[in-house]
Amino acid sequence: MTPMPGRLEDIDLSRRNRLVVYYVLAIVGVVLLYTLLYNAGMRVFEGRPQSVFRSFQTVTETMTTTGYGADSPWATPVMNGFVVFMQLSGIAIGFFTLRLIIIPLFSEAEVNLDSRLTPKSDHVVICEYRRDSAVLLDELGELGVDYVLISSDKEEARSLSDAGYSVIHGSPQEAESFRRAGIDTARAVITDAGDANVNTILTVRSVRGDVEVVALTDDSDLEDVLLDAGADSVLSPRAVLGRRLAEKAVASFGGGLRDTIELGADIEVTEIPVHYDSQLVGTRVRDSGIRERTGANIIGAWVDGELQLPPDPDAVIRPNTVLLVSGGHSSLEELSEFTRPARSLRGHERVVVAGHGEVGRPALAVLEAAGIETVTIDTRDGEGVDVVGDARTKRTLREAGIEDAGAVIVGLPDDSAALLTTVTVRSLRSDIETLVRVSDTDATAKALSAGADYVLSVPQVSARMVAGELRGEDVLAPASQIRLIRVPATPFAGSTIASSGIYETTGCRVVAVDDGDSLSATVDPQRELTGDEQLVLVGTDEAVQQFEKRFEVSREESA
Repeated sequence: MTPMPGRLEDIDLSRRNRLVVYYVLAIVGVVLLYTLLYNAGMRVFEGRPQSVFRSFQTVTETMTTTGYGADSPWATPVMNGFVVFMQLSGIAIGFFTLRLIIIPLFSEAEVNLDSRLTPKSDHVVICEYRRDSAVLLDELGELGVDYVLISSDKEEARSLSDAGYSVIHGSPQEAESFRRAGIDTARAVITDAGDANVNTILTVRSVRGDVEVVALTDDSDLEDVLLDAGADSVLSPRAVLGRRLAEKAVASFGGGLRDTIELGADIEVTEIPVHYDSQLVGTRVRDSGIRERTGANIIGAWVDGELQLPPDPDAVIRPNTVLLVSGGHSSLEELSEFTRPARSLRGHERVVVAGHGEVGRPALAVLEAAGIETVTIDTRDGEGVDVVGDARTKRTLREAGIEDAGAVIVGLPDDSAALLTTVTVRSLRSDIETLVRVSDTDATAKALSAGADYVLSVPQVSARMVAGELRGEDVLAPASQIRLIRVPATPFAGSTIASSGIYETTGCRVVAVDDGDSLSATVDPQRELTGDEQLVLVGTDEAVQQFEKRFEVSREESA
């Protein structure tokens, strides 16, 4: 049982809420003091002794100006003066109550965002996050990582704070902002301040030299500069995104598997997208024959944008379906071949890259290293640009050779342009593999609807990279919403996997059991657990968090 806090300061309340509690306690104290003084005055000066409850009623009526009961009038100057004093103090208390509590609660009056923060320790200070702050803050919340976001945009800070996030308004280039954010007890600082990153890092180091500093940048050329300024690590989400898209394209040309996690004993887990012209398209999961033909197990699937763990046997596999599978490396390689288009791409190993920016350049590097021919489209001429034009037009796409290419990577910075390009590509080629980058998380579903085979969003990739840096947890890819954890089977000793209630109560699925001697990816639902095993679970962020809360498994026990 958790011990009761001994003091108000020990309760996890924001500074504003503690102020309200103190204020209410002060009012109660004043009323009780007045009651005792009034009761004594009626007995000593007025010669009319009465119960303390009657005195309490009269004090309350006087301070709230609702009336004075049967005690009025008073004969002595002392009591008349005391009653007048109570009246004036009641008016003053009413004024301060209105200003400190009522107005901030029911109007848009100015509030101090710092007062909303709960006490912080071992938290992360985030500076000027520019990639959809809510996505990162939700990611950290699901991981149980406490944080404070410093935003120089007053309206954004107020909006996020009103939504329940721990945000303060301030400049990350001012040491005082970090002190207000509790940097003395923080575990790390994340800075995404663009051109002000160096200034921010130097400010952090001037306040506290031993805190971990992680910098995010869209310019990969700045990595050495940021490290020299004092950053411990530098993340370039757009560069990672570009490489991931290119790796998916390389896999289509027989480049092997990407984004696999080894569980041990030659058992791996990976995500494999089903391509537009694959022989699997249109078949039901139960009729796919994947296990019989490849030996791989389907443990989950993204169908129409919804994760199914396990997949509905009657679910129809469509273009853009992503299968979550486990098995030996050779089985997964065979399944990867199985999910590719029925036509051979070997004669058309050319990839069109739309956009030669922070996404396009890293993608080109991966493709060229794999020996795949590339054609780059950009609106401005420059080194590495093959076709100067608008990738949204059929003319430019035809000039780039889209009609006999194997894949196209859409790395345009504007989501509207990316969506239009995707639709235009599909109108020219219904069978080409289309991989798209989007800047807004909400645009992911739109890109899939437009015909994209694979989509990565900058906010999701950025959030996953930060979470991975802070937690060191395994994820299949920066944009994957799947997390694998390894937990002791102690809470389930004596029960079978089917009767454990893991899936029914949390949404996590057991994909492997390690009994110390062997790791089995073929899970028998009726297997009785001794409690000495290790269970490998797969689930979404929310499902994993629910599992850990319900069965009291600490994150230190998670893999």
